[in-house]
Amino acid sequence: MTLHPFAAALIEGIARAIEEQDDLLRSTALVVAEKVRSGGVLHVFGSGHSHLITEELFTRAAGVTFISPVFDPALMVTGGYERSTRTERLHGYAEAVLAGADLREHDIVLIVSNSGRNAVPVEAALFSRKRGCFVIGLTSVQHSASVESRHRSGKKLADVVDVVLDSHAPAGDAVLEVGQSGDRYGPTSTILGAAVAHTLLCLVVEELVRLGEEPPVLRSANLDDSDNVNALRKARYVGRIPGLGGPAHPTTAE
Repeated sequence: MTLHPFAAALIEGIARAIEEQDDLLRSTALVVAEKVRSGGVLHVFGSGHSHLITEELFTRAAGVTFISPVFDPALMVTGGYERSTRTERLHGYAEAVLAGADLREHDIVLIVSNSGRNAVPVEAALFSRKRGCFVIGLTSVQHSASVESRHRSGKKLADVVDVVLDSHAPAGDAVLEVGQSGDRYGPTSTILGAAVAHTLLCLVVEELVRLGEEPPVLRSANLDDSDNVNALRKARYVGRIPGLGGPAHPTTAE
């Protein structure tokens, strides 16, 4: 059976993004693992459809416990596409959002922006670094290079972070063309970005295990006894991570 060109492009894009960044992903995972061992959490921030990666990583079955999401309704497409588009271009908005976040010295901040050109992701990175956090930018290097910055400094996300992870999404996001019209379709950035982010976190888990730490992973809520196991693994972060919830009631033996 022949794969649809969209699926083929995704598979090729994921393989290229992971293979070409293997050393970078591994070295970044070492830094993240050490910070998690020191009590740090990984804050994830994105606007528009980039916000979907924040949701994808937070309390994810088979994911990790130490994800702290930054949710802002004005930046999310669920509140309206036009509003999120306008908001991510506002100077000063990121600082207003992150001023209420519990950013600490040993924390890591992952900022997701396909273009990396707008004011909000740039200022989110600058603000997080001022707080002493280790900042990772997940962006499309190709797309970012093809556009002008909308931040007053002229900088883009890739210019102001500690580590740049490239999703390898093409400029404009799409991989298929409608005939000879020039119109393109088949968006890739969310899937490619999520694959890169999950690969990084898998490497972090493996490094923590190598260092003798209990695997900080969450079981699916739809597996037997997962509530009790997950409650124990989340307990370290209750009160530190918004929306994580408290411990589950223990099962009473009969």
